[in-house]
Amino acid sequence: MTLAIALESAPIETDAHGVVRVAKTRVTLDTVVTAFLEGCTPEEIAEQYPSLQLPDIYLVIGYYLRHRDEVHTYLVERQRQRDAIQQEAEQRFNPIGIRDRLLARQVRFLPLR
Repeated sequence: MTLAIALESAPIETDAHGVVRVAKTRVTLDTVVTAFLEGCTPEEIAEQYPSLQLPDIYLVIGYYLRHRDEVHTYLVERQRQRDAIQQEAEQRFNPIGIRDRLLARQVRFLPLR
């Protein structure tokens, strides 16, 4: 008996915003790679993200292991973008005292007994 060997490409695609996502899900490459680098097994990642299929997680991790430099460059750029967005949001909406402001609003809307 002969085993038919087929090459499978990594189930990743870039969306319209340049974000790499896994297998037609909303889960990003960043998410899977970061979980893997933090010590999660593919099975644990599948438990955390039920929209992912276990074979796809293995393929994504394999892709990462074969393309570490490119993926790390991509992840660094994504982090830079996140930092810029966070900084812009904090400049527009001051986060200092937000908890107190939200709690004050909550008190105004609590139902009377």
